[in-house]
Amino acid sequence: MDPKYPIPSSELFLGIACTCIGCGPGGSTSMLARVAIVDYRGQTVFCTYVQPTLAVSDYRTGTTGIEATDVQSNSAMTFQEVQQQVAKIIQGKMLVGHALWQDLSVLGIPHPAVATRDVALYQPFRNALRTPNQVIGLQTLMWHLMRRRIQDGKICALENARAVIDLYRSHASEWEATVARGQWPCHLPPSTFSRCYV
Repeated sequence: MDPKYPIPSSELFLGIACTCIGCGPGGSTSMLARVAIVDYRGQTVFCTYVQPTLAVSDYRTGTTGIEATDVQSNSAMTFQEVQQQVAKIIQGKMLVGHALWQDLSVLGIPHPAVATRDVALYQPFRNALRTPNQVIGLQTLMWHLMRRRIQDGKICALENARAVIDLYRSHASEWEATVARGQWPCHLPPSTFSRCYV
């Protein structure tokens, strides 16, 4: 990498992932059930289950592995506590994730767009899989780009948070050099989620 374009300090970067359960008719509306944040090396910074704020109509256990006992336990935090903690942790940080707009939306926390690194929007990843205009699932990205299997049977927020930071690290030099040159190597997130970015 050109020394004129140094990578920002690794201490600035956090990987984040959320797992949701369903509320409303048919469980079609996503509600935060678990959030995990890791540092640049994948070490856990914050990870908790979240108490529901509405009646749960679908725990999505088949894909999330989340049971009623997980979000109703004494160790599960209230949504307000989680929101406050996460907002404090990510303030001033570079946030790495997959489809970050979904995580920010269920958390109800906006984040500066320039301080996000979204592996679902990174053009070189899309080009590598020959799907330049399509959001590719994290499981597919990890298998094709890192030959690593994740979500084997269940979605795990902590595993996903570690996966996104690993994907980012694999291209950090190129990614940050492009940004430093005043170019943005990512597609824009869906305009309907513009409230998630500042």
